[in-house]
Amino acid sequence: MFEFVWLWAWALLPLAWLVYRFSKPVVQPAAIQLPKLPSGVGQKQPRSIIRKVLMALLWTCLVCAAARPVWYGNPIEIKPEHRDMLLAVDLSGSMSIPDMVTKNGQSIDRLTAVKHVLSDFIEKRKGDRLGLVLFADHAYLQTPLTFDRKTVEQQLDRTVLGLIGQSTAIGEGLGIATKTFINSKAPQRVIILLSDGANTSGVIDPLEAAKLAKESGVKIYTVGVGADQMVQQGFFGDRIVNPSQDLDEKTLTEIAKMTGGEYFRARNPQQLEKIYDIINKLQPVNNAQQTWRPRDELFRYPLAIALLLSVVIAVMRRRHG
Repeated sequence: MFEFVWLWAWALLPLAWLVYRFSKPVVQPAAIQLPKLPSGVGQKQPRSIIRKVLMALLWTCLVCAAARPVWYGNPIEIKPEHRDMLLAVDLSGSMSIPDMVTKNGQSIDRLTAVKHVLSDFIEKRKGDRLGLVLFADHAYLQTPLTFDRKTVEQQLDRTVLGLIGQSTAIGEGLGIATKTFINSKAPQRVIILLSDGANTSGVIDPLEAAKLAKESGVKIYTVGVGADQMVQQGFFGDRIVNPSQDLDEKTLTEIAKMTGGEYFRARNPQQLEKIYDIINKLQPVNNAQQTWRPRDELFRYPLAIALLLSVVIAVMRRRHG
């Protein structure tokens, strides 16, 4: 949007004409006295008219620069405060179990269900810094904290099972996530840990990691994934098994309770989706915002034109008098 900040400066525009019209001209004494002027002298010359037009343009440019023309860009929303949130996702071998039944009765593996639901959750966290931690035999930071939700979603979508082992290092996952918050100045720091088993690997106990998170002011929400029953085909016929028998709900509950969070149980994709909707409500997105519009001062352009015109006028005076 274009605007003159000091619009009143345009009131100076007629000033040049008023000075020219009502001020008395300076009389220069004639160097030569002639009894009779040559024919044609005293008539307005074309160069004189051009010079006046250039001087009028010069004055207009000076007034335009004095009026302070400004171009305002599109409004930019700034979040005065943000929340830091890390998603810790289990990539152990059991995440390949196809016991998550969708609404249409299709069975999909646990990791596929988690990717689908977490993608929607990430999309809703506008204004928060998100990060991604993956853990199996060991844990590592896949995506540092960032406002770029699309990058976090892409990194999650590219995860595959088997790259970092088959075991479950829940303690290391929490430890890496908590360590990521060391330099964070966000008023709220949250870890959402998703697992389908018990801690079977790593160098730190999950409860010790939760204790460190509590001391750092980090809240942890834990989610246990996996169905309670699953039909398994065998040599002697089908049988019903519990694919979540290794899920350590007691530890996951204690981790959440210790840090002021909650533990949730997801037996199918629908429950998993509801759980993340609940977490969205428990940790609402910060709606406070400030608006800033980039501003570009344009006075330099009419000022540059006025300078160029003054040079042209000076050259014309020197050549033609």
